[in-house]
Amino acid sequence: MASCGINFRLRCPSGVPCFSSRVPLVFINSIPSSTLLNLKKMSCSTTQRRTYYTVRANMATEEKSISQDRMLVFVPPHPLIKHWVSVLRNEQTPCPIFRNAMAELGRLLMYEASRDWLPTVTGEIQSPMGVASVEFIDPREPVAVVPILRAGLALAEHASSILPATKTYHLGMSRDEETLQPSIYLNKLPDKFPEGSRVFVVDPMLATGGTIVGALDLLKERGIDNNHIKVISAVAAPPALQKLSEKFPGLHVYTGIIDPTVNEKGFIIPGLGDAGDRSFGT
Repeated sequence: MASCGINFRLRCPSGVPCFSSRVPLVFINSIPSSTLLNLKKMSCSTTQRRTYYTVRANMATEEKSISQDRMLVFVPPHPLIKHWVSVLRNEQTPCPIFRNAMAELGRLLMYEASRDWLPTVTGEIQSPMGVASVEFIDPREPVAVVPILRAGLALAEHASSILPATKTYHLGMSRDEETLQPSIYLNKLPDKFPEGSRVFVVDPMLATGGTIVGALDLLKERGIDNNHIKVISAVAAPPALQKLSEKFPGLHVYTGIIDPTVNEKGFIIPGLGDAGDRSFGT
């Protein structure tokens, strides 16, 4: 299938609202199972990256024919993801439980997103019972985590517990309630990322797409390729996904659920309300 825009009816997992759109992207509801839209299965291959003394570093990558010419959207069907999304949706969920649910959802999504993506080193160690072949995450190449403040802080809270080596760069962006355009009030990104850096951009609500597009533009200016970025979100909506697919081919988005619409105030419907306000009680 070509990477141009296509008309489709999204076949959603049970309980996920569907919508029609014209978006040059692919939706995947399991990892790394077959894609929606009747695409062939994605396959993974392991390739040697480099040699470092007696230790081999390698990384599995998806087939270039699928991942480089279009954006991929992953909606993992794990029951725990559905559970935490449901807790977040409930308007009666108190602030501390809401924030904990956001953190747990972020942990699960980052776990799924890091599959076949992290560089590893292999070798042999001595266990109490004998010599064992082992594989570790390469600590020389930490994953950059970029939470978009302030709601992104809650979703990224457990990043360091799921990823053995990370660096966190805070990015504060606020949205004008009238124009819905984002503005930057805090930027802790480096002037340039090391070549080959992998980045998680954490933004709970992908609604109109203005904030996440602005954040990814900043990363692109600092040398990050689209296929080295993975976006983590709690809820996504078609306007944001369409903007991302048009500007960032090869990008991967991992989200807890896709909702059908965004209202005139820029809120996802049914969504879960203001993620920042509900996470921090202010």
